[in-house]
Amino acid sequence: MQDYRNQNNQSHDQNPYASPYAVAAQSENIRAEFIRKTYAHLAGAIAVFAILEWFLLQIPAMFTLAVAMTSGFTWLIVLGAFMGVSMLANKWAMSNTSKGKQYLGLGVYVVAMAVLTLPLLFKATFVSASIAGSSIIFNAAVITAAMVAGITIIAFTTKKDFSFLGGFLKVGGLIALGAIVLSIVFGFTLGILFSAIMVLFAAVSVLHSTSNIIHQYNTNQYVAASLGLFASVALLFWYVLQMLTSLASSD
Repeated sequence: MQDYRNQNNQSHDQNPYASPYAVAAQSENIRAEFIRKTYAHLAGAIAVFAILEWFLLQIPAMFTLAVAMTSGFTWLIVLGAFMGVSMLANKWAMSNTSKGKQYLGLGVYVVAMAVLTLPLLFKATFVSASIAGSSIIFNAAVITAAMVAGITIIAFTTKKDFSFLGGFLKVGGLIALGAIVLSIVFGFTLGILFSAIMVLFAAVSVLHSTSNIIHQYNTNQYVAASLGLFASVALLFWYVLQMLTSLASSD
């Protein structure tokens, strides 16, 4: 415990502008309560995401919508809209004046991610149907959960501030987005290798988001912290699912 406090004091000395309201600057009980609230909201967001996806997959008309979303340049419009909604949702979730606006931001992001993931889920469902006894979606969920659990253990046992990964994630995200745009414009497939690289990228994003829970948020921003973590976990699930679907399709 004393080592952890010394680490926090050293971090504050290195960064004199660090907020005294950050979770890392609080007592152990307050930190524990913040973490509990953050992960409770993350679990709720994942549950809502899963239920919403299950419901949408039962509606035949949603398959037509999913096909339309990914046809031609429409996918670029969908990605652009998702990015815009994501920024707005994050802004609302970071609100320090309205708890209702924070929850609205989290809810909007979960719905937007569910819609964005729908085409891939339909594809995975159809590929699974052609393979007896296989459930690609379930396997992707298990792998994602295992990776998130491992990364969480690393983040909380090392007690390090991984905020320095933010620059890497910004540059890597721009490169990945550029590759996706080029693949749509010129009509080529990025392939399994790209998915594998993005799985590693998403894993780093989960580590960064987990570290931020303690080091970058104040004690009233557990909704925003859960949104950031959910976004990273959803990205990881997306590319694990994409990789497994591609591997199954190539068999």
